Amino acid sequence: MKKTAIILGATGLTGKHLLQKLIEDERYESIKLFSRSKIEGLPNKVTQYIGDLLNLEVFKPNFKADDVYCCIGTTAKKTPDKRLYKKIDYGIPVTAATLSKENNIPTFIVISAMGANKNSSMFYNKTKGEMEQDVLGQNIKNTFILRPSLIGGERQELRLLEKIGLAVFQVIEPFFIGKLKQYKIINAETIAQAMINLANSNNHAETIITSNEIKQISKSN
Repeated sequence: MKKTAIILGATGLTGKHLLQKLIEDERYESIKLFSRSKIEGLPNKVTQYIGDLLNLEVFKPNFKADDVYCCIGTTAKKTPDKRLYKKIDYGIPVTAATLSKENNIPTFIVISAMGANKNSSMFYNKTKGEMEQDVLGQNIKNTFILRPSLIGGERQELRLLEKIGLAVFQVIEPFFIGKLKQYKIINAETIAQAMINLANSNNHAETIITSNEIKQISKSN
C-alpha cells in the first residue's frame, strides 16, 4: 500500500531536499505540505495547506498521514524575540507530534540539533531539549529525533556567520577523527535521505540519531 507523507518546513534547506525526494519516491502517492506560503509548480501528488503554523491545531482534520517529517526551525537572527522563537522551534514540532498522536499517525521524524539538552543554560539548546522531551512524551510508535551538526548546503538567504563557520569547519574537518567525527559538517540532502530511510525501514531502533549516525543511515537505502 502506498503512503501519505506530511512535511512541515518544506521551504527550508533540508525540507526542500526532502520534498523533492518524496515527489520522486514511488512509495508515496500523496504529500501534504503545511506552511505559511505556497510553493508554485508542484505535481498533483502534493497538496498544500496554507496558514499560520503557530495555530497548527486548526489543520487537525487534514493532518492525517503515514509519516510526518518535521523540518521546522528558525534562527536568532530571523527571530530575535525569544518568546516567538520558542513558539516556532518548540511549539510547532510539539503540536505536530500531538496531532500525530491524536490522529494515529505511526511515524514522526523531527530535526533537532546537536547539543539539545532540556537542562542547558543556553536558550537554544534548552529549547531543543524541551522540544525533544515533549515530542517523546507523545509515545508515537516510531519516533526519530535527528541531531545534526552544522548543516551544509546552498541557502537562499545570506547567513554570513554560518558561511564563515562552514568555511572554518571545512579547513579543520580532516582532523576530526574518532568521537570528533560527529562534529563534521552534514549536508542537508543527507539528512533528508536519512529521514526517508528511517520512515521506511524496520531496522533502526534508535530514538535519538546523532550526526554521524545520520550519515550512515542515509546510505542504508
